Amino acid sequence: MMNALAGNMRLVMVGATGMVGGYALRYALDLPAVERVTSISRRRTGISHPKLDEVLHQDFSDCSELTQSLASQDAAVFCLGTYTGSVTDAEMRTITVDYTVEFARVFHHSSPDASFSFLSGSGADPTGRSRMAFARCKGEAEKALLRSGFPRLYIFRQAYIYPVEPRKEPNFSYHLLRSVYPAFQLLFPNKVIRADDLAKAMVDVAIRRGAGTEQVILENRDIRNMVDPTAP
Repeated sequence: MMNALAGNMRLVMVGATGMVGGYALRYALDLPAVERVTSISRRRTGISHPKLDEVLHQDFSDCSELTQSLASQDAAVFCLGTYTGSVTDAEMRTITVDYTVEFARVFHHSSPDASFSFLSGSGADPTGRSRMAFARCKGEAEKALLRSGFPRLYIFRQAYIYPVEPRKEPNFSYHLLRSVYPAFQLLFPNKVIRADDLAKAMVDVAIRRGAGTEQVILENRDIRNMVDPTAP
């Protein structure tokens, strides 16, 4: 799967104002193999770079007006999402499923040969049986993407994402995990991933030329091995 980096790549970033998306954007802008990056988001990233085109888009339930911006692209890294407990279950499904499916529809129509990296999550349940809305929604989004026709699709099922840089945590659980991260990472290395490492993996796999068609689901251990092949 991990073949040589392609050159003159045109990459779309969705969710670049979020934690993982922000790291992915900055990393992509520094890559010589990436020629242009188009960021699609509701607000500006605050980053100025000669490679960067920013497209502000408020309503992800209808991405039709993005058709031109998404044309002739080589890859997309999709990091749009929300935290469990920060929205209702209905809002969770709208953001996680509906927005993903709509963007993927327009992007694939505009750039049918492009690859797609999707930020899913550990425990994603395509069967829909999970009691957790997050797991059901991520699983439903995964199923839709697997049917969407992308020639190269990479689904990232990361576990706890370590923020790396200090931030206001979204809830108590995240605050607790951050405080015990050193011990947790030592005891359960395959249950955590650094935000910057995850971002790099999502970009790298999207812009490498794949041999033919592939649909790959990457669990946390797989992601860690992409970043560090010697990881246990």
